[in-house]
Order: sequence, then C-alpha cells, then structure tokens
Amino acid sequence: MGQRIGTANINDYYRLWQTFKDNFAKSTPIDLNESQSDKKKRIKRLEAKPEEWFKYYYPHYCTAEPALFQRRATKRLLQNPEWFEVRAWSRELAKTARSMMEITYLAMTGEIQNVLVVSNSGDNAERLLLPIKSFFEANNRLINDYGTQEKLGSWTSKEFTTRQGCAFRSLGWGESPRGTRKDNVRPDFILIDDIDTDVECRNEDTMHNKVSWIEQALIATRSISEPTRILVNGNIIHNDCAVNKLGEKADKFEVINIRGKDGKSTWPTKNSEKAIDRVLSTISYESAQKEYFNNPMDGSNTFRDIQFGSIPNLKSCDVIIYADPATSNKDVTQGSYKAVGVIAKKGFDFFIKKFFLDTMSNAKFVDAMFECYVYCLSKKIDVRVFIENNTLQDPFYEQVLMPLIYTKARELGIFLPITPDTRLKPEKYGRIEGTLEPLHRLGHMILNEKEKENPHMQRLKAQFENFSRKQKRMDGPDCVEGGVYILKNQEVARAVGMGESIKRTNNKRF
Repeated sequence: MGQRIGTANINDYYRLWQTFKDNFAKSTPIDLNESQSDKKKRIKRLEAKPEEWFKYYYPHYCTAEPALFQRRATKRLLQNPEWFEVRAWSRELAKTARSMMEITYLAMTGEIQNVLVVSNSGDNAERLLLPIKSFFEANNRLINDYGTQEKLGSWTSKEFTTRQGCAFRSLGWGESPRGTRKDNVRPDFILIDDIDTDVECRNEDTMHNKVSWIEQALIATRSISEPTRILVNGNIIHNDCAVNKLGEKADKFEVINIRGKDGKSTWPTKNSEKAIDRVLSTISYESAQKEYFNNPMDGSNTFRDIQFGSIPNLKSCDVIIYADPATSNKDVTQGSYKAVGVIAKKGFDFFIKKFFLDTMSNAKFVDAMFECYVYCLSKKIDVRVFIENNTLQDPFYEQVLMPLIYTKARELGIFLPITPDTRLKPEKYGRIEGTLEPLHRLGHMILNEKEKENPHMQRLKAQFENFSRKQKRMDGPDCVEGGVYILKNQEVARAVGMGESIKRTNNKRF
C-alpha cells in the first residue's frame, strides 16, 4: 500500500482498517454444524429478503429496526437497475451504512460488476471504500457462505476486485475516472457520498466545476446501452451545493430530516426524542438546521446585526400579541415553525418584548398565546391577541385551534381577546422585506436584550439574519411583520379618526 495514502498517514489508515476487520470478525459467528443443504436454503431465503440479508451479514450495523423510508429507498434501488437517486438524509439516518449494505448485496447476488465510490477527496473516497473492503476480508458469515473474496495481486486501498467478480474503485472529485472498465463492463453502480464541503460551497465557480465534472466526466463513464445505478448521499449544507443540483435531475430526490412534519423522530427505533433534544441543545440553531434538517442558513445582507436593546415600559406603548400558527389543513409545510410574540410600538420604534418560536404542537402554541396574554395582564396592559387566519388557515383555526383555546380559557378562567387577522397577504419574502427591512436599517426594530439568551429569541434572530428568498425558515419574521403591520395601521386609523382600519371578520373574545 506504500507509505502514505493520499495525505493520510499509513498508520492511521491501518488502525482504522484493523478496527473494521475486528468488528466484522467478532460480530459474525457461524454455525459449524450447519449442513450444506441447510446452508443453501438459508442463503436463498436471505437473498430473497434483502432486509434479512442485511441483518445477517451486518449484525453490528443493524442494531435498530429500519424506518419505513429506509426500506422503501432500498426497494427502489434494488428493483430498478437503471436508477438515479439523491438521498438528502439527515445525519444519524444511516445513509452511508445502508448504501454499503445495498451495494454489497447487489455485488454478492451478481446484480452489479463495477462500482465507483466517489467523495470530495481521494482520501475520503478511500475511507468510504474501507469498510466495504473489510467486509469482504473479515466477515466470517460472508466467507462461509460465498467463499473467500480477497484476490491477491488486485487488492489495494484504492481498488480491488472480489472473487465473485465485482470491481471496486475509489475516486476523489476532479480525479480522472477514465480507465474504469472491468473487462468490457463500464461502471454500473456509482456511489457519490459526502461530495460537498462548506468551503467549496461558498465558491460559485468551484461548485459549477464540481457539478460539471460529475455530469461530464463521472456519469459519462457509464454505458448507454446497459443499466446503471447512481446513488448520491449527502446533506443539503448550502443552497447551491452539489446535492441540491443533482437532486434536480434525479429520478428520486428524497429529503429526510431527523424529525418529520409531525415534529417527531423519523427513525424512532434508533433516535429517541430525548436523545434528539439532547444533541440539538448542545449546538446552535443554525448548525442544527443545516446538519439535521437540510436547511442551510447561509446568511443574507437583508437583516445583518439584529439590534437588541432595552424595552420601554409597555404602558407607554401600543401593544399587541400576534400569533402565526403556520400549519393549516390545506398547507402543511416541512417542519413549519409556529410563532407568538408580544410586539410594541412607541414613536417610530417597534419592540419585540417576548417571543415564542418553535416546531411546537398546537396545544403548546395555544399555551404560548395565553402565557403572553397573562404576562401583559400582570403588567396591567390592555392588549388584544391577533392570529393569522387567511383563507388557507381558516378551517384549521376553526376546527383545531378554537376548541383548544376554549379548553384553555375554561381551565385558566381567563377570557382571551382574540381577533383573526384575515388580511390577504402578498408574497412572503417581498412582504417581510418591504415592511421590516427599512425599520431594521434605520434602527427602529429592537429585540428585548433581557431575552437575548432565550432559545426562542435566538431562533428569531437566526431566522432574520439568514433571511433570503431561498430560505425555508422565515416563520419568525413573518409573525413580526404581521404584528408590525397591524400596529402601523392602527396608528394610521387613529390619525385620520376612522377607528381601526384592519379588516376583521368573526371577531371573538374568549
């Protein structure tokens, strides 16, 4: 193997290689008393059920029952010899481990003959190939069932060919993929894993060159007349990352986050809610969104350096509570955040006194509204609660939120002065930018400095500072815009002596 592997020391590589081999050897005991007839029947049964094949030959990887999305992804890949799929799965959803099991299954059943393993560098590609290589070298069950796979003279860290007849080669992006034929067989499985890096994604020219290399050099190594599977694994770490670009052209572009639309773990047999909460509590909101929710918060110049400051006595301000339920019966978005805020106006300045922003349940959303109202009551502030209720949200408001609000009102003995905001809102990005950017730029939008360390206020700050047309998360700024709009219009209405100019229907007090 030589003294160095790319830039990695041979000793580091050897230790990692030995670890993989030891783990495979220790975890795969065999039944020495099994007859040849029983062995053949068992192998046939396992090959007919890929998930069982995975469990038998990869017992130390298959420590939790697979999720439905994982089983469906494997079924798509195995049943379609001509296939291009991009899996933008969160960290901890086993995208690399599952693809390794799928590839070795296809190799041992004779479905594929020439595999390319590609990553962001030659070193990383070798590291991705290492556990596959170790699987063939040290898996007792595999060797017992299919025979020794290692072939002397064609077995290196960068490429090897099994006795079963499947060739493997690692490749870093930018390296020449030419000469990757195996006899007369061009690559029939191309695995692209961890192709993006943070540094490269920030360079537009580099990303253009990378995607061009994948399309023109790498994918072009395949045969036109013979089927080829192309699988891309990665996270969406930047709006212009290769995973996003390739996903636009794939047969299947699947985005799976650590939590789904219901706010629950997408792989609950492995990742518990408590464990997820623990990990997310140790990293920033931006990091969590990028690594676990495929939502890169790349920043923008619209709301840089969000201002925190002291908030005047609310009795001297115009004050409202604005609530944005985000989700509706007709428009269920991927992990939408609900938001509730105490928003005040004094002179030209708008203040965000308290704020709740999270992927909270409907019950917690209602709790947040009452908490904000009780807070204002404690300060002897006469305040009204406005809740966004456009044509999309009306059934959700009437059928879901109203019963919860009634229940909470009876429980606390508090009447909530709530008014639906039925404004027909323009396009979200332009509306938020048009209403709030001038206030921010001129120093008239101020967040409560006493709440600066509150996770909800930190999320609001992060959503403002990463606000862009491509950004998925702008529920916090959307809520603030709703409150500011109403406060502005109330002031205009008073100035012309016309009363409130905000159109409202079905005004209700609880």
